[in-house]
Order: sequence, then structure tokens, then C-alpha cells
Amino acid sequence: MNNKALLLEMFTLQQKLNDGTNGEGWEKGYTNQNRIINWKRCIYMEAAELIDSFNWKHWKDIHIDPDWDNVTIELVDIWHFVMSLGLEQYKNKNLGDIDTLVNYVVDTKYFNEFCGEPIVPENEDALSIVSTIEYLIKHSIEGHDFETIVDDFLIVSLQCGLNIQTLYKFYLGKNILNKFRQDNGYKEGTYKKMWNGTEDNVIMSGLLEQNSLGADGLYLELDKAYKAL
Repeated sequence: MNNKALLLEMFTLQQKLNDGTNGEGWEKGYTNQNRIINWKRCIYMEAAELIDSFNWKHWKDIHIDPDWDNVTIELVDIWHFVMSLGLEQYKNKNLGDIDTLVNYVVDTKYFNEFCGEPIVPENEDALSIVSTIEYLIKHSIEGHDFETIVDDFLIVSLQCGLNIQTLYKFYLGKNILNKFRQDNGYKEGTYKKMWNGTEDNVIMSGLLEQNSLGADGLYLELDKAYKAL
């Protein structure tokens, strides 16, 4: 698939995930159980978790390298919420359908660069990256629209060594993991996120790295591992 098609598939999958998790009509700001949805809060809370992947503390672990694997996972989590914000905004403001939203992202200032070869982030750049993440947090708290937030996200992702191919690969994996979680009691609080001492995110990433799995194959491997707990 070309890069625009990857983007379209991600937005389409996110719409389907949100419809299944929150009920159709979630774009109005409430789930089908009447819980308020605040995507911008989701973004800045996840972005704060992203910062904790870096050795930002001046009093502790100052020589430890950033956890780049977890950086990727956290960015993919944020991307779920950035797309959801865009889907909500375009629906509520009658700005068009998913194709229109995708075309906007394709035409943004940083998308072409995001489709190129990923840079290799340097450990010594960690604190400057944290400062960039804080702009994403600031703009989310201040209530900026999708257009500003998606630019912030692409800038952070570029600095952290992601490109469209990496984002798509891990988004697909996390999308399937999220569906698996919902199917196994996540909303009800019965789902086990730690699998024999390892978080399910890490299990999912390992399966993606070790195998050429499609969506169905990944779901089956997760199911097999979960049942073996």
C-alpha cells in the first residue's frame, strides 16, 4: 500500500474501534454508557507517560538511555487519540468524511518527511525531545484543534525515529491488542494486562518483531499466549 492508503486504513480502523468501544455516535462527546470523552486529555496524559521514557530527572538515573522501544509504544497510543480527535472534529464541524481528513494529513507540512527514511535518534538529544513533547501537552491542554495537534505529533514522531511505515506496523498491532483487550474484559476490569510479569504491549511488540503476522494471525497468537497464563 502507498502511504496515503496506510493512513486511510489507520483512520478507518480507528473509527471502527471507537464505534465498537464507545458506541456509534461517540463523536458527540459521550460513550454509549454516558461517559464524557475528552480526546485532548487522553493525548496529554499519554504524552506525560511518553516523557517518562526519557531520563529527564536531574536527581536520578541521569546516565540511563531513553527506552526507545517504549517511546514507540507510547507514540502509537497517542496516535490513537490524535486520530480520534480528528474524526470527532471533522464529524461535528461537517468538514467531510474520512477521505477528507486523510487528505488534510497528507497535505500537512511534515507528512512528506514522515514518509521518508526514519532518522536514528541520539540519546543525547533526549532532553530536547522532551521539550518538544511538552509543546504537544501544552497545545492539548490549551484546547487547540486537530490541525495543531497533528503537526505536533508528527514533529515528535520524527525526532523519535518513527516514520509512516513504523507507525502503521505498530498501530496495527496495538489496534488488534485493544480489540483483544475489549474482548477479554478490559472495560469490566477483569483483563490481565501483565502476562507472567511482562506487559501485554511488550508481548505484542515481540510478536510483531518475530513474525510476519497479519491482523488475524496476531489476534490468534495473543489469544494463545493469554490462555496459557
